[in-house]
Amino acid sequence: MPREIQDILAANRGEIAVRIFRACTELGIATTALYSWEDRLSIHRYKADRAYQVGERGRPVEAYLDGDTIIELAREKGVDAIHPGYGFLSENADFARKCQEAGIIWIGPPPAAMEALGDKVSARRVAERAGVPIVPGSGGSITDMDEAHRVAAEIGYPLLVKAVHGGGGRGMRVVRSEAQLADALDSARRESAAAFGTPEVFLERYVVNPRHIEVQLLSDHHGNHVHLFERDCSVQRRLQKIVELAPAPNLAESVREKLYEYSLRLAREVGYASAGTVEFLVEDVDGEPRIYFIEVNTRIQVEHTVTEMITGRDLIQAMIRVA
Repeated sequence: MPREIQDILAANRGEIAVRIFRACTELGIATTALYSWEDRLSIHRYKADRAYQVGERGRPVEAYLDGDTIIELAREKGVDAIHPGYGFLSENADFARKCQEAGIIWIGPPPAAMEALGDKVSARRVAERAGVPIVPGSGGSITDMDEAHRVAAEIGYPLLVKAVHGGGGRGMRVVRSEAQLADALDSARRESAAAFGTPEVFLERYVVNPRHIEVQLLSDHHGNHVHLFERDCSVQRRLQKIVELAPAPNLAESVREKLYEYSLRLAREVGYASAGTVEFLVEDVDGEPRIYFIEVNTRIQVEHTVTEMITGRDLIQAMIRVA
């Protein structure tokens, strides 16, 4: 019998924490906030039933990344569940596992699913097992230049160097010729190491002028998976999304249905639970659309409120109910 949640801690700050607290209040659930010294006057602190300072003055980011301290605080204060929001520890499988080991309900995907999909190379393998098409690319991370040249010759130019971990356009470089490959690899590795703590990168074909479509998912712990339709985020600058629309305009219904089907296949393949987003590229080849899976965000996204047919508050409430 699932334990009823009485008190939720938001391991986050700002607007996502405020919306978590608002959803909890409407569900009759008590709320706990944490805040850094620099955030002592931030609104999320005052929107919770109780709030506690964590971390040291002058280190505001580290305060929200100290998983062990957050779990210790939650146990000390009798918190039942932790909602990570987005960013910070939201896609940290080790933190999720430690929450569960401490007897705290993790409002997010199972750690194993986060590990399978959070690593982009692993996620490509999951997609292949599920029969979901992927962008042609390397089978794993690139370890040396000889391998890079061999894979690049197989893929063809232009190609994309991508960080195995992380996102947000960091650790990514477009390579248009063999002469650019070595510098692009070195640059992407350095940025990936600085941003995500690992220099691992892989190669895939650079799809020129595709549509970038993402499908939002919601799954429970009983094997039920639903999609919440799609968002079009094709308007980008420097590989960063600028504008998102829902529903995606001028998208063939057959393509739309395929995107839903592929997203649900991936969720079933890893036993997904909670909210998540599956991202695809849709390429036009002589008037025929080709769909490629690129990654899964194993968390609620910043832009989830764009999703058609459901509000941000409703989605957070749904996440709490299926936790």
